[in-house]
Amino acid sequence: MTSAPEPPDGLLPDVWFTRDLPVLRAIARLVDEPKHGGAPYLLGSVVPGSGLPKAEVIAAAKALAAAGYIEPLTNHAGDIVRITAISAEARRLTGLWPTPQGEWERLLEQLAARAANAHTDVERQRWRAFAEAAAAVGEHDGALLMSALIGGYVPRAR
Repeated sequence: MTSAPEPPDGLLPDVWFTRDLPVLRAIARLVDEPKHGGAPYLLGSVVPGSGLPKAEVIAAAKALAAAGYIEPLTNHAGDIVRITAISAEARRLTGLWPTPQGEWERLLEQLAARAANAHTDVERQRWRAFAEAAAAVGEHDGALLMSALIGGYVPRAR
């Protein structure tokens, strides 16, 4: 694997998108598969799903464990040999669980689709008004709203 050139600011090359995220996605696929029944996964079984060489998978697993994205089992030498679980944030990063931003985008898409497919002009105008109001709320506040909905928090009326 060719390494990325070092950025001009002296920072190390980004490995999140090229190494760590593909490995996390491969781990998440294994963890989410019901056929294994939640058994710990051998690190070697992650290699084919990641599309990366074993050495890269090992380096990524160490970084993911240090960041708290995966729960590893190690041997006596401290090498990661199995993955037992992934964190909630890992589930969101890999798409297994929703993110507020993603759900807000889905809501906007759904409103646009309903407006486009409405059976009557009155219905179409209502869906368009709803879509325009949601767009006016903005991405930031929309994501905050979706965060509350995903987390089950609905503010009480005063």
